[in-house]
Amino acid sequence: MTLASATAKGIFLTSGVLYFTEVVHLDPLDVGLGLSAAGIVSMGLGVLAGRLADRIGPWPVLMASLLVSAAATAAFLLVQGAVSFLAVVVVAMAAQGVLLVARGPIINAIGGTSAQELRAYVRAVTNVGITAGAALAGWAVHQDTVEAYRLLVAADSVFFLVAAGLALRLPRPKPVPALPGPRWTALRDRPYLAVAALDGVLSIQYRVLTVAVPLWIIGHTDAPRWTVSGAVVLNTVIIVALQVRLSRGVDAPRTAGRALRRAGATLGVASTLIACVSLVPAHQAVLLLALGIALHSLGEIWQAAGGFELSNDLAPPHALGQYLGVFGIGMGLAESFAPALLTWLCLGYGVPGWLAVGALFVITGALAPAVVRRAEATRTHSTRATAVPGPASAT
Repeated sequence: MTLASATAKGIFLTSGVLYFTEVVHLDPLDVGLGLSAAGIVSMGLGVLAGRLADRIGPWPVLMASLLVSAAATAAFLLVQGAVSFLAVVVVAMAAQGVLLVARGPIINAIGGTSAQELRAYVRAVTNVGITAGAALAGWAVHQDTVEAYRLLVAADSVFFLVAAGLALRLPRPKPVPALPGPRWTALRDRPYLAVAALDGVLSIQYRVLTVAVPLWIIGHTDAPRWTVSGAVVLNTVIIVALQVRLSRGVDAPRTAGRALRRAGATLGVASTLIACVSLVPAHQAVLLLALGIALHSLGEIWQAAGGFELSNDLAPPHALGQYLGVFGIGMGLAESFAPALLTWLCLGYGVPGWLAVGALFVITGALAPAVVRRAEATRTHSTRATAVPGPASAT
């Protein structure tokens, strides 16, 4: 299911902007504003969807998100202006955000005490799917015809339908009864919000590879242009090969806090190396860039493993969906504002800007263990200990 839905996401991430600008002929500014608005709506809806998943169970929410994603993606073919684009893209991105929120409790239900390892496998498969989607999008971009782009949109919708069909075989965890007290406990949990904020800052690293690195390579270094795609391939290979192995020891809040610290330090060193690519000739630039991307990928693995463990283990079992929705706000904000921040610092100030980004990662990671200890001290539960070990109904 993850492979199919991630392939659909890879198609959208790689070719969505080109489809709306080249085929629908929308102004790039309108597309950018629409995607930003959709991201903001997606963050808010994720919290609501998380609470709904707690009350009715995560599987119906997951299934609805896949079906709505398929319908909204197909509706891209009907977009004719900025207004219809905004309406459709908001629904599509919100549905994909809900998918991630609903998937978390199901992973916990299947994985039980080994949920972290299962999550690592899922993330490795996600990278394979996104890469496959990007390859399909590359075919359409190479063809550069209206028919090719429209066929790609149709394929995107079909992949979501395939994912929905496969989701029929997933376990269906039972709803968790609500406890007396305030409804929106996650929004009142300051230690948890602090952890989510730190993870959100470290999540800026996702846009380093997709926004800052390509523009830096092309406009500020002597590295060959093919290294833009080579960086993505190297990142994918490392994550697929090492995500499961490096995630196995991240099985408690304190080990997760230390994983975020390692992530921050590694991402900081990677940013410094990538900055230095502009200071060396082409043949050295390739080697230095490869080393920087490899370290960045390790930091990404540790950040993903630590974030998943903390988002789940620090959340009360009766409100896991709500808490996961709130935790996702940090990453959502990072993905929304990181492109502008990275462009301003890395491209506007060059090497000093890259060093500033690296320092931000290092400082954030260094703060993580202490913030996690404070959050853990306020907990009286363990999600892992109460995770549903199997499906609520036979499959």
